[in-house]
Amino acid sequence: MSQILEISLLGELRVNCAGAQIALPASRKTRALLAFLISTGRPHRRERLCELFWDIPDDPKAALRWALSKLRKVVDTPDKCRIIADRERVHFDATGVLIDVKKLRTDIVHKPQVLSVKDLETMAYRLEQVLLDGLDGAGVGRFDAWLLAERHDVHLARVDVLKRLATHPHVPKIAAKKWFGLWEEIDPLGASSHHILEVLDATPATPAATDQIQQDNRYSRETSRDIATTRWATTKPSWAISSNPDIHTAQALRAQEIRFCEAQDGVKIAYATLGSGAPILKAANWLNHLEFDWDSPIWGKGFAEIARRRTFIRYDERGCGLSDWDVADLSFSAFVEDLEAVADKLELERFPLLGISQGCAVAIEYAVRHPERVSGLILFGGYACGWRHHASQEEQALRETMMTLTELGWGTDNPAYRQVFSQTFIPEATSEELDWFNEFQRLTASPSNAARFQDAFGHIDVRDRLADVKAPTIVLHSKYDQRIPIELGRALASGIPDARFVPLESRNHILVDHEPAWQVCFEAVGRFMNEKGI
Repeated sequence: MSQILEISLLGELRVNCAGAQIALPASRKTRALLAFLISTGRPHRRERLCELFWDIPDDPKAALRWALSKLRKVVDTPDKCRIIADRERVHFDATGVLIDVKKLRTDIVHKPQVLSVKDLETMAYRLEQVLLDGLDGAGVGRFDAWLLAERHDVHLARVDVLKRLATHPHVPKIAAKKWFGLWEEIDPLGASSHHILEVLDATPATPAATDQIQQDNRYSRETSRDIATTRWATTKPSWAISSNPDIHTAQALRAQEIRFCEAQDGVKIAYATLGSGAPILKAANWLNHLEFDWDSPIWGKGFAEIARRRTFIRYDERGCGLSDWDVADLSFSAFVEDLEAVADKLELERFPLLGISQGCAVAIEYAVRHPERVSGLILFGGYACGWRHHASQEEQALRETMMTLTELGWGTDNPAYRQVFSQTFIPEATSEELDWFNEFQRLTASPSNAARFQDAFGHIDVRDRLADVKAPTIVLHSKYDQRIPIELGRALASGIPDARFVPLESRNHILVDHEPAWQVCFEAVGRFMNEKGI
C-alpha cells in the first residue's frame, strides 16, 4: 500500500509522509522546482524548466538532473515513483497525494453548499498564509511571474471565503462585522459594492424609481444580469447619461440599423449604427456578432451604455458575424482595410476609435494612416505584437495545439475544449455565462475561420507604429489577464506618446458586466473623454 503523502503549499513548502515531516533539500531552486511541478500538475519540457530556474551561464541540464535526484528522495517511496521523467519531459504524479491548496480550491468551487461556518473559518485562516513563502527569487524572472499569479489566485480564494463569512446567514452579527472588515481590507471595491447594494435593497423606492424599474424589467432578458443593470442605472457615471433615455439594452436590437459595405477585395462587411450624437467607431474584433452581441454578458450592457450618448458604430470582422465568412484573405492588413471601408462608407470626418483585444492594433494602424480623422483612441486588452513574435517555443506549440482543438471543438458541447478556451478568455465567468459563451462561439464563426483568426492574430505587429500615434490615447488592461498578459498592455501604453494606462482588477480578458472592474473601466474612459474633449 502506498504511504499517504501530504503537501502544504501555503506558508513554507512542507511534505509529510505517514504523519512525519520530511526534510527538504537546502537548495531553494530545488524546493521551488518541486513546488512548481506539484502546483501545475502537468508535464513540462526539460528546456522549459531550465529556463525557469537556471541562468544561461550555468549548466541548466546538469543542474536539473541533480535537482530531480534530490527530489526523488523526498517524494518517492519504495512502492511509488512520483517524479516521472524521460528525455523530454518531467512531471509530478499527484495520484493519492493531499495538496492543501488544491483541496481548498476544490471545496470552494465544487462544494459551496456543504461548507459549514467552521469550514469557512478554517479556510480563511489557512488562506492568510503566503503561498510558497520564502521562494521569491528562487528561479529566473518567469518563475517569479508564475508565483505572483499563483498568489493572486490564493488572494481571490481568500476574498471569496471572507465574502461568504461576512454574508453568511448563520454567522453572528459581531463575527460577520469582523469578517466584513477583513474582506474590505483586501477587496475594498468588492466589499463597498456589496454594501451599496444592501443599502439600495433596503431603501424604499419612490414612485418615479418604481416606474423606472418596472420599465427596465419589461425590457429585461430574464436573467440575473438585469438586476445588476437596474441597480447600476441608479449610479451610472455622468458621461453615460443618455440624451435619449428611451434606449435600453433590450431595445437595441430593434433600434440598430444594419447595412453592408464592400471592402477593397469585394468582401461584404456588415455594420450597424445605433444612438444619436457624435460618432464613435469600434474596430472589429473576434467574437462579435451585430445581432447576438446584445444578449451578451460581455458586450451587451457596455454597448448599450455607449449608445446612450453617442452614435455607436460597430461592424463584424470579415469571416465572422453577419459579414462574409467565405473569404480568401483573413489577415491584419485586410482587417485594417475593413475598418477603412466602414469609415469611408459612413463619410466619417473625425471620431474616436474603440479597440478591444486585437482590434487595438487595427485601431492603431488606422490612426497612424489617418491622423486627421481620429480624435482619440480607447484601447482595451490589446497588444502591439502577436504571439508568433514573442512567445517561447513551448508557448507557440501550445498555440498551435489550440488551433487544432478549435477546429475540432469550436461551438460544440465538448467540456474539455470549452474549459481550455474559457479558462483564458473569461476565467471568472459563471456557469450560465460559459453556456452562453459556448453557444455564441457557434453563432459567431465557423471552426475553420476560428482557427484562422488565431493564426492571423499571431502575426500582428504594430510596434514600429506606436510612436507615430498622434491621437490622445487611453489603454486599459486587466491586471491578471491570462490570454493577453498585462505586460503587453503596459508595453502598448509606453510606446504611444503620452498614453494613459489604467490597470483593472480582473482576471478576464474581456470584462463581464457584473464585475466591479466593469464600472471602473467605464468611469475611467468617461473622465478621459471629458478631459480631452473627445
